[in-house]
Amino acid sequence: MIEICNVSKKFDDIKALDNITLNIRPESIFGLVGSNGAGKSTLMRIISGIIKPDCGSILLEEHPVYENTAIKQKIFYISDEQYFIKNSTPLEMMEFYSFFYKNFSKDRFRKLMNDFDLDPSRKTDTFSKGMKKQLSVILGLCSMTDYILCDETFDGLDPVARQAVKSLLREDIKSRGITPVIASHNLRELEDICDHVGLLHKGGVLLSKDIIEMKLELQKLQCVFNKDLEKSDFEEKGIEILKLDRRASLYTVVSKGSSKDLVSRIESMKPLFYEVLPLSLEEIFITETEVAGYDIKSIIL
Repeated sequence: MIEICNVSKKFDDIKALDNITLNIRPESIFGLVGSNGAGKSTLMRIISGIIKPDCGSILLEEHPVYENTAIKQKIFYISDEQYFIKNSTPLEMMEFYSFFYKNFSKDRFRKLMNDFDLDPSRKTDTFSKGMKKQLSVILGLCSMTDYILCDETFDGLDPVARQAVKSLLREDIKSRGITPVIASHNLRELEDICDHVGLLHKGGVLLSKDIIEMKLELQKLQCVFNKDLEKSDFEEKGIEILKLDRRASLYTVVSKGSSKDLVSRIESMKPLFYEVLPLSLEEIFITETEVAGYDIKSIIL
């Protein structure tokens, strides 16, 4: 469990984080989403113990992280900006990290380097951006830590490598019980992998919810009527409308409540046709933030 309580951080006159409170449960994938400058990277560095918050606390398994060597052994941080020792090879980086992480798996490192078709003897300075990202992920996975913090890790990866990394993270959750935290500015990158998502905006938490719960709470339905209807006609049937779009006789309804209850109420309105549709994570966040008075499309999309 990672417990973030009332964390704030300023750099000169810039407030990077403002009273952040989040809980990241173990053995699940937490997605941290927000626009550039929202505070994602600062929060990731504070969680990993690289920088100290001005106030508030970060606890990992009930222990403070900053200047706690034993706890830091449990964390591997993959920065958005890749860094390798100058003129080093992947094999030399393997030796470097194995010095700090006592459970580092050299056998797994060699296997994953082969799986990703990366030359372990080639100078990292000659690697492309995507290759450097892959190497960082491999080093992180082979460190065999309990927590992996990924800052824009999928940015720069091709679609095949992206899916491979997601599969490896899922496998390690199943086999070792790791807890990945993935920061991204792209909701679409997180939709198929995260269990819980937190939205940062201007250094604060705008929304933090479990994805399954969000999908159970909100329903999307398309229906066709042979008459003109207003929002009030739906509300008279007890449908809590969050969003209503109309194109000719086709109505798209986003509502709170269960799918079964929504279908029952729509059927009572005698539609010519109706269909329950899945909601994307992007649609859920747009709806949730619009209700809260924010336009997420201007924040991260």
